[in-house]
Amino acid sequence: MMEMGPVSEMGRYHVKFDRGLLILGASAALALLAMLVLGPATAEAAPKFVSCGGAAMLGGAQLNCTHLAPTKPAQLCNFSWSLLLPNNVPQVVSGSFLLPQGSNNATVYQGSGFVGSLTAPIVLCQDQH
Repeated sequence: MMEMGPVSEMGRYHVKFDRGLLILGASAALALLAMLVLGPATAEAAPKFVSCGGAAMLGGAQLNCTHLAPTKPAQLCNFSWSLLLPNNVPQVVSGSFLLPQGSNNATVYQGSGFVGSLTAPIVLCQDQH
């Protein structure tokens, strides 16, 4: 009987790999067909009850928020903001705050030692029940 050399061994693994791709392709096609039959899920934007804005300049940073819906409850919010230190090193500040019902232009973060903002502040809120 003839022994298999390195070339035939490699060819045998190549055939196994090709079958794996065939199975993977069939699975992907089946998933696509199921998605088309069931229909795409549409995402809806949640109503916005809080509006925030921030600025970093002249050594300071401030983030202010307003509660937009007076009939809605207080909003529990988290924020994250990438600011720039004087030595050109970024620093991410983050925190949480409770914005009471009817708040207007409330300062929710204030810091010093920053020369600018690298990103806009990211603020995520939810109803506080």
